[in-house]
Amino acid sequence: MKNAVLLVSILLLLLQIGCTKSIRYSADEIKDFPPSIQDNVRKGEVALGMTPQQVRYAWGAPDSIRILEPVDGKTREEWIYSASAVMGVIGTKLLVFYDGKLLYVSK
Repeated sequence: MKNAVLLVSILLLLLQIGCTKSIRYSADEIKDFPPSIQDNVRKGEVALGMTPQQVRYAWGAPDSIRILEPVDGKTREEWIYSASAVMGVIGTKLLVFYDGKLLYVSK
C-alpha cells in the first residue's frame, strides 16, 4: 500500500513538473527583442524593464491582473503568479508594471 501511494505521488509530481516547462513562444516571435531579453525569455526569467508581452513569453499568462489607478497619467498593472502543487499554493509572485515596463517583482 505504501508503495502504491509513493508511486502515485511521484507520478503526480512528474506530471506537475512536465507541465511547467512548456514553450510559450517561437523563435520568430522573440527575434526582435534585445539579446538579453531573448536570453531571459529562453531561461524563463523576468527582469526589470521588460514589457508585459516579454513577461508573458517568459512566464506565461498570470493568474490574475489588476488594473491600478494611473500615476502621472501613466498606466499601472499588478500581475499575480501563483505556483501550485498537488497540496495547494506553494508561492506567489507579484509583478507591477508602470507605463508598460516591469517595475517591481516580489522576492
